[in-house]
Amino acid sequence: MACAAGFYICRFPSPLPPPTSWGVSDTPAADIYDLAVIGGGINGCGIARDAAGRRARVLLLEQGDLASGTSSASTKLIHGGLRYLEHHAFGLVRESLIERERLWGIAPHIIHPMRFVLPWTKGLRPRWMLRMGLFLYDHIGGRRALPATHAIDLRRHAAGKALKPAFGPAYCYSDGWVDDARLVLLNARDAADRGADVHTRTAVVRLERAEGLWHIQTRTTQGKVQRLHARAVVNAAGPAVLDLLERARRPTDRHMRLVRGSHIVVPRLFDHGHAYFFQLPDSRIFFAIPYEYDFTLIGTTDRDHRGGLDRVEPSDEEVAYLCEAANRYFARRIAPADVVWSYAGVRPLVDDGSGRPEAATRGYRLDIDGTPGDAPLLSIFGGKITTYRHLAAEAVEMLKPYLPVLQGGDWTAGAPLPGGDFPMTGLAALTADLARDYPFLAPITVDRIARAYGTRARVWLGDASDAAGLGLAFGHGLSEAEVRHMMTREWAQTSEDILWRRSKLGLRLDHAQVERLEQWLEERA
Repeated sequence: MACAAGFYICRFPSPLPPPTSWGVSDTPAADIYDLAVIGGGINGCGIARDAAGRRARVLLLEQGDLASGTSSASTKLIHGGLRYLEHHAFGLVRESLIERERLWGIAPHIIHPMRFVLPWTKGLRPRWMLRMGLFLYDHIGGRRALPATHAIDLRRHAAGKALKPAFGPAYCYSDGWVDDARLVLLNARDAADRGADVHTRTAVVRLERAEGLWHIQTRTTQGKVQRLHARAVVNAAGPAVLDLLERARRPTDRHMRLVRGSHIVVPRLFDHGHAYFFQLPDSRIFFAIPYEYDFTLIGTTDRDHRGGLDRVEPSDEEVAYLCEAANRYFARRIAPADVVWSYAGVRPLVDDGSGRPEAATRGYRLDIDGTPGDAPLLSIFGGKITTYRHLAAEAVEMLKPYLPVLQGGDWTAGAPLPGGDFPMTGLAALTADLARDYPFLAPITVDRIARAYGTRARVWLGDASDAAGLGLAFGHGLSEAEVRHMMTREWAQTSEDILWRRSKLGLRLDHAQVERLEQWLEERA
């Protein structure tokens, strides 16, 4: 059954008899969760938050760290997907554009508006096509707070100074930037604040339906085995969604297309706040985005991924491709040797038969296995970070016939994420207040803290009157107080969790500073 927003809902009956080996008759009701969500990426954490806010008892299981997969390997954009208009994905673009300002409103610390410059390039898409696409982009999604598109001349605009002199006509349009990993964390934090149990480093090794419940055997990275029980399960395993269905012995005819998107980070190529949207002769596009004050983020690629999922990294070919793409536009050339960091993620896209990876749909599908009276298994296929909140609301609505405990309707559109309870245009004022109250912090550190924690920064800054009041200093503004907060409130355990997901200070700390942090963590393990 097709739905207007660019996704599909499918229901199919249970073809296999339930196993009876779990002895569920002895399971006390107090030990049964209403909903177990498997997968600690953006969709799983969004669903856990929504369901917990509707009075369900929720369990969230993630085999690694929260956001350790695809959800921290995005291009860091909250956007409608301008290029998807070319593939006639009007419903998906409209849904994404509507969500764009909603998400900014509930998380103005980690999401902020950004202006994008799209140069017209001779021999590629004609100017009338760009202008028509941007006109649609401005008008089909209910844009209110973001500025509209306008034409610029790169020979006179600040954004033209970093480019080769051949570029003149261009368009400037609006989208949003997001700290993707922290968006995941804040959804998990809010779910936990509303009563959800969040278990990281906990893999699902067995999943069976019996006597109206799902029975889940887990194993932690330390080897601890648990048996957990839930009235419903959400399979939000991302690229591993089919693998989890196999483990649950629930066959499906759904096919996934795993597409790898790679990114590189280089020293700053321009010193203004605009980002760039560039076209390439092979019909692909890429972005160049201001990143972490002193860097430029360039991406992404679209390559079919056929390897494993444990450690996904850009290939040498992809790094070279992105460098050469940037060299078509920027006056200053870059090479793979200039790359200070690179990362890649595997997007689990619904296989719609598209010939080229970049043309595959970014829409999502929701499949529910079970009929009322059964313990349902809801599987999430596809999706993009911008539509996660709407996807979560749809998923929880689908579970209502199975879980009477769920109360109310879609509530997350107007409920701030932790730290986001201030006006959507109020980040500068909040940053200024922190700078006034904690004058010993460097300006770059105050800015980073405000953008990461919002109003909750004071939870761990407390009444400190100098740097010593925050404990050990690990370098570049990272303090013992902040690390403790990450560990106690944000499920961080390793230096990678701290330096590459909860912050991006891995770009700044040197080897000795990282070793000091790791030693401190080891002493407290």
